[in-house]
Amino acid sequence: MGSLLERFRSLDPGRVPSPCFVVDEAALECNLRLLARVQQESGAKILLALKAFSMFSMAPLVSRYLSGTCASGLHEARLGREEFGGEVHTFSAAFTREDLKQVLAISDHVVFNSCDQLDRFEPEIRAAREARPGLEIGIRLNPEHSEGAVPLYDPCAPCSRLGVVRDALREESLRHVTGLHFHTLCEQDFLPLERTVRAFEQRFADLIPRMKWINFGGGHHITRPGYQVDALIALLRDVQSRWGVQVYLEPGEAIAYHCGVMVSEVLDIGHNGMAQAILDTSATCHMPDVIEMPYRPVITGAGAEGEHPHLYRLGGQTCLAGDVIGDYSFPEPLRVGSRVVFEDMAYYTMVKTTTFNGINLPSIAIWNSETQELRVVRRFGYEDFRGRLS
Repeated sequence: MGSLLERFRSLDPGRVPSPCFVVDEAALECNLRLLARVQQESGAKILLALKAFSMFSMAPLVSRYLSGTCASGLHEARLGREEFGGEVHTFSAAFTREDLKQVLAISDHVVFNSCDQLDRFEPEIRAAREARPGLEIGIRLNPEHSEGAVPLYDPCAPCSRLGVVRDALREESLRHVTGLHFHTLCEQDFLPLERTVRAFEQRFADLIPRMKWINFGGGHHITRPGYQVDALIALLRDVQSRWGVQVYLEPGEAIAYHCGVMVSEVLDIGHNGMAQAILDTSATCHMPDVIEMPYRPVITGAGAEGEHPHLYRLGGQTCLAGDVIGDYSFPEPLRVGSRVVFEDMAYYTMVKTTTFNGINLPSIAIWNSETQELRVVRRFGYEDFRGRLS
């Protein structure tokens, strides 16, 4: 049987509409407390990566513990500024001129991905810094040190478009740069970060003394059981002490790790070589990483083939033949109306949903595992589908 999120044992999936993302605010606060401890004991600052978890109804809670947010473009930057407060750091693989003007006006740090963009937008950068002297400008560097297990999610894969490699770095382009950024990890523990920091220092040690800050990017699984938190704190202290810089971390999944589930309902059961269960949840619409990464999400109470007596292939409502979540066995037969609970569905889920085929988006609910209080904070419908089109 798949691992259970202990806090969600007491959730009655019948209390929410289906499909529905359910986020446990008590579990989220537990993660935030740990991250706040890292900040306090290390002196580093931790930002929520909005690309992973943009649930702004949780902004008041998040802002009590973290230093701000990091964005991957204008719209996330606006969300961070308007809803979360704190510092707003914005990076993009490439800015348009119009977006950049707005980004420079609302961000505390703006990180560029190339020397060409730093040079092209030098007038805008200069004007923005004159208007806001506290504005920090950074450049993303590629230490050419790969730690990623999946090429699709490896920013340091060969020929990556993300970050400037040493050979492409132009000193004259750094006249406004006050900080450096790198990002190499994806849901990894401390040791890959430690190796990356060594590689980064070896390649860019000559630049660091001129800088005010270094951003270690995201992918840090700090809240996962077994993560080497004390070693992370020691590394952060060491880097800041040796180089005299402020260090930032931008975790996404670590903020919402084990904080949410997605409730789904069986709509139909058929048979073609094996039992087929059609859900109101779609892999392609609601959890595209199942297809893109790919991976097999855990379902509470279900297991692999042969683990339980009743085997089903779970699929979505769309016309895509590959809209298949996976094969799962259950202790009892599924029936039309049965509820299925997918675990660990708070991060990189809500932010990636689509309305392909006009499939409705899952509702969003906040639940408290300590008090059992539950409230549905958002329902979606036709207008959300129509509003994306013209």
